[in-house]
Amino acid sequence: MTHSYAPEHSPPQRRWTQFIRSFRAAGWDVDVVAPVAHAPFGKRTLPRRQAGRPFMCMAGQHGERIRRVPFLWHRNTRLGRLSNHLFSAACSIPAAFLSKRPDVIIVTVPSLPILGAGFVVSRLMRRPLVVDMRDAWPDIARDAKLVRSGAKGIVERIIMAIQERAELVVTVTHGFARTLRQRGLKNVATVSNGVDLRGLDKLAPPPLEADRLEVLYLGNHGESQMLDVPIRAAALVGERMRLTMVGNGVQRPELVRLAHELNAPVEFHQSVYGPAVREYYNRTDSCIVSLRDDWKSFETTIPSKTYEVLSLGRHVTGIVLGEAQKILQDAESGHIVACSPEDVAELWRKLAADRSLLQVNGAGRAWVKNNADIEALAQSYIDLLAEVAGGPHR
Repeated sequence: MTHSYAPEHSPPQRRWTQFIRSFRAAGWDVDVVAPVAHAPFGKRTLPRRQAGRPFMCMAGQHGERIRRVPFLWHRNTRLGRLSNHLFSAACSIPAAFLSKRPDVIIVTVPSLPILGAGFVVSRLMRRPLVVDMRDAWPDIARDAKLVRSGAKGIVERIIMAIQERAELVVTVTHGFARTLRQRGLKNVATVSNGVDLRGLDKLAPPPLEADRLEVLYLGNHGESQMLDVPIRAAALVGERMRLTMVGNGVQRPELVRLAHELNAPVEFHQSVYGPAVREYYNRTDSCIVSLRDDWKSFETTIPSKTYEVLSLGRHVTGIVLGEAQKILQDAESGHIVACSPEDVAELWRKLAADRSLLQVNGAGRAWVKNNADIEALAQSYIDLLAEVAGGPHR
């Protein structure tokens, strides 16, 4: 059960399309309950035969059965997304009963309403629940002040109660797994995000001579990334560089205005997929991996694009803390810098002046092969789910 699935392009889609491919190769039957495919701002942009029809079943890429549920048109705001997720999650409960009774139910978060829907379905069906925590909830809700006043404690208690009652909680970082264990949870395992190296060839290194430094940010333009920092840094560096921002998010209009006000050397582009992504990476010298530094929960969060950038062999401008910082340091694939415009600008000036600093040695790809290969991660998930579904008698 998920709030986003193929043919949409999103972090849960990427994670679960890859895992389901391996589940199907292992001979498992998989049913997916997800909304009709739509854009992040709540509009269907694909033909019905691709996006799906509410409560109808369609075949997925790997032979999985996808049961679609309706969604709400909404504005690209917190409240808009929440209302849409609440509506689709409510519809997901009856939709789940249109498929045959499963051995195990998996619900993938950060959509909190779908977490509640998955719990209800697991109890009504009397089947074990696996909660796939792709983000550090409820910690992020507390840091982001998503819920205020008395409701805040209620929401946090509900999330933690479901985590406690699930047969298994899967985290994508070891740090958040430790946090949950410190709270008393024993049913915790870690299966990180990963990439399929077979589909990602290493890029040629950036040229040693160039007129300007090319920096790329590709991903969500939201509150979590604090993207005003690299925009302000680009304004400080000036014409010696170009910052390319690719993607969408609730902060994008504000970021466009900021870049215009500062006369910063920044280009904005809509989200791209497939070969077009490769074109942006090809022209890039350094890729930004960024999370804001004033939310404690991000010390145990790793941006999903991290593994892709490391696999391609590009230099990384890492504006991160905690576990994400340690990965970039272990991979020896770039520079870690504080989340301040002045510090980021100083790094980019150094890179523009000495382009040999952009030449990473391939350790990033080797790190991914050893730690984030999707085939090995999928096998770990298969072993965990077999144990949960089978119980001690199998």
